[in-house]
Amino acid sequence: MSEETASAKGKGRPTPSRKEQQQARKKPLVGDRSKETRAKDKEKVRAQRMAAREGMMAGDERYLTPRDKGPQRRFARDVVDTRFTAGELVLPMLFVVVMLTFIDSFLLQVIALFTMWGLFGIVALDATLVGRAAKRRVAAKFGADKLEGGIAWYAAMRSIQMRALRIPKPQVARFQKLEN
Repeated sequence: MSEETASAKGKGRPTPSRKEQQQARKKPLVGDRSKETRAKDKEKVRAQRMAAREGMMAGDERYLTPRDKGPQRRFARDVVDTRFTAGELVLPMLFVVVMLTFIDSFLLQVIALFTMWGLFGIVALDATLVGRAAKRRVAAKFGADKLEGGIAWYAAMRSIQMRALRIPKPQVARFQKLEN
């Protein structure tokens, strides 16, 4: 081969250094991360979260936590949500007790404290009764042999929450008759 053909076939540039080769191979781990892409991704995730929250609040089974899923849990929620429970009074009463502690009357503070402890006792009794009633009604509707574990506890814990703060939101009206 002549010298002209050898140089014509050559690459015509110096061999890149190791550092240059490694730099050329580097790629971002997560793809395009421009400011616009991140903003779009953030908005998409936000929209998905909002849809999941709305679905969970509405009681849509797809969005409920494993604790709340299933027809027995739904019926237990409905049993609790049709009642007025003593647990709904705890938060407002705690607010009243805190306000009463600012009054400089020892007798008034002691009365408020004992009233609060009495309410806690009533709430515990009411939660126990609501849990048992929910368990009995779920067993009657779905069969005692198919009863899921923890229904009474689930209903009792829901009964302690204020109705407006329950998640998923109540799907039945207060004092509504439920079908067994």
